[in-house]
Amino acid sequence: MDKYGINLTSAIVQDTPSYIEYQQKKKNKNEENQPIQIKQSLSGEVEIGEWFQSKKEGIKEQLISQLTQMNPYQFEVLMVRLLNKMGYKGLNGQSIVTQKSNDNGIDGVIYQDALGLQKVYLQVKRYAANNSVGQPEITAFSGSVKLRHMDRGVFITTSTFTAKAYEAARSLNIVTIDGDMLTNLMIQYGVGIEVAKSYNLYRINKDDFTD
Repeated sequence: MDKYGINLTSAIVQDTPSYIEYQQKKKNKNEENQPIQIKQSLSGEVEIGEWFQSKKEGIKEQLISQLTQMNPYQFEVLMVRLLNKMGYKGLNGQSIVTQKSNDNGIDGVIYQDALGLQKVYLQVKRYAANNSVGQPEITAFSGSVKLRHMDRGVFITTSTFTAKAYEAARSLNIVTIDGDMLTNLMIQYGVGIEVAKSYNLYRINKDDFTD
């Protein structure tokens, strides 16, 4: 679509094979799940927004696939980098990934200040989608954090947390990031992805045509 430049319109986007395929899948899904449905006509802008959202969901699935297959140590490095991009790194502070063995349940340490008085401990788990993090893992991680005389930590997984794990995390001051939230954050902060193409959707600026 680069050849269209500023002349790119919703009609051109809607005429692309991938957009047509998306619309057909959407139609089929609606017919299967809601056989009796009052069909509403959406504007082209809304439909394009939904199309791009579907592309985002596809990227999230690809991210999870890449994360679960990558080297465990590099996964830890990537997660520390993500937290850095999110702002968890104080002035003159630093972040480290712990040694590949004997980390005692701590995968990374983020120093929020130059003297290391404020630290955030990190644990990450590359779990398959059907393997949820349970309460025992949260409790064990909290114990490792408290052994270091700190009271806060971040637990990241590519899968999900059980209800009891969430409950334990809230009571033990542990921040939980599941696979869905993780991929959203990676997209938001540009970690593990890059922009392939970008398009502008234009509208009339009425202020330029009035006194």
